[in-house]
Amino acid sequence: MAQLQVKKPHLAPKRSSFSEQTKDAISGYLYVSPFFILFAIFGLFPILFSFYLGFQRWNGLGEMEFVGFRNFQLILSDPLFWKSLSNTMIMWILGTLPQLIIGIILAYALNSALIKFKSVFRVSIFMPYVTSTVAVAIVFGIMFNSQEFGLFNVILGLFGFDPVNWGTSEWGVKVAISTMVFWRWVGYNTIIYLAGLQAIPNELYEAAVIDGATLRQKIMFITIPLLRPIIIFTVFTSTIGALQLFTEPLIFIGRSYREEGITVVLYLYREAFSNMAFGPASATAIILFLIIIVIASINVFIANRIAR
Repeated sequence: MAQLQVKKPHLAPKRSSFSEQTKDAISGYLYVSPFFILFAIFGLFPILFSFYLGFQRWNGLGEMEFVGFRNFQLILSDPLFWKSLSNTMIMWILGTLPQLIIGIILAYALNSALIKFKSVFRVSIFMPYVTSTVAVAIVFGIMFNSQEFGLFNVILGLFGFDPVNWGTSEWGVKVAISTMVFWRWVGYNTIIYLAGLQAIPNELYEAAVIDGATLRQKIMFITIPLLRPIIIFTVFTSTIGALQLFTEPLIFIGRSYREEGITVVLYLYREAFSNMAFGPASATAIILFLIIIVIASINVFIANRIAR
């Protein structure tokens, strides 16, 4: 008897619910997800929580109490806050603006063919940036010692000037802290400018020499315009860093929070961790955030106009 053969239905291969492109996208997001998770926990959440605390009264342990804009009123009516803001602006002018100008000059010199041992100079200039800020502040605290044997007082004595009380005088504290900021960051900006200079084609300078351009004309019409993106970047980052000045004044003047050297961030630190007033401290952070946006925008606008 012939056996009946039953034909099995042909089963089509099971299709994946995700295309290869979708799988690649999911895989990519999974690889970068640790950064976004850590940023959300340690970056985004503290920012949002600080904005929330700016409208609360809280000592860090008890219940929060909504007070509206009272924290901002307290901060803006505090003379010490305005003193800290003026100190920050003065230190920004004394310590940050000169380093940008001198950074371009040093970068231009290091990029010159006349300089020998360029690698040694580049490493030496960049060394202050990788040095511990606390170590820098301690060393400069010794150099700016108020006694006659302090290094800078000895130098002043050679020119017939009286010793300066760097630790307590109004301008002595500002000059000392600004010098620390300048010394630490001028090398960082110099290396950035140097990288920008090395990207400028030498043919432009050779053509300028053939046309009889002077050194000043080459800098003004070739170097500065082509360095405009780099200049805008350094102005932006330096402005933000100067307005957030904290470690140098904290180490130099200590936790006495004297008016001569207190900055906005140091004022914020005092409100939060000495007075346990996290509401006013968060309000100070919000005000500083707005000030940074305004001043950084103005600086970028001016740098953009000058570098054209």
